[in-house]
Amino acid sequence: MNTSYLPALAALAGSVIGGLTSFASAWLTQQRQNRAAQISGEKAKRQKLYKRFIDESSKLYADALVHDQAEVSALVSVYALISQMRVVSSSTVIEKAEAVVHLIVDTYFAPNTTFSEVRELMNGHAVNPLQAFSEACRAELQALNDH
Repeated sequence: MNTSYLPALAALAGSVIGGLTSFASAWLTQQRQNRAAQISGEKAKRQKLYKRFIDESSKLYADALVHDQAEVSALVSVYALISQMRVVSSSTVIEKAEAVVHLIVDTYFAPNTTFSEVRELMNGHAVNPLQAFSEACRAELQALNDH
């Protein structure tokens, strides 16, 4: 082999290695960006679903405090939201959501609450049926960020 080719081959090998390194770096960066976008989209989807559940179940709970009979379509709507959560959420979030619905149904069977009794419940911090659910949702969304 002619020694005059050695610098040319070294330069060519350096260019190939530099190009491959640049390509690998760009590919990894793109993969990380794609993953971050995917997680962000998933998080936004879950936040919207959880917000809808909180809105619907809050209205139902308020109604249950002062009425004896539930509007069945509203209950079905809340159960439909739980079914949507089953597809994307952890079992902990599902359990907490189901506990909220059970509390709402039980509240419909309880005697109606007067306004002064609502005040007593608020002072005793008992009127927060969504706290455990909200905390489970926050933990799940935080876990998405950690991955």
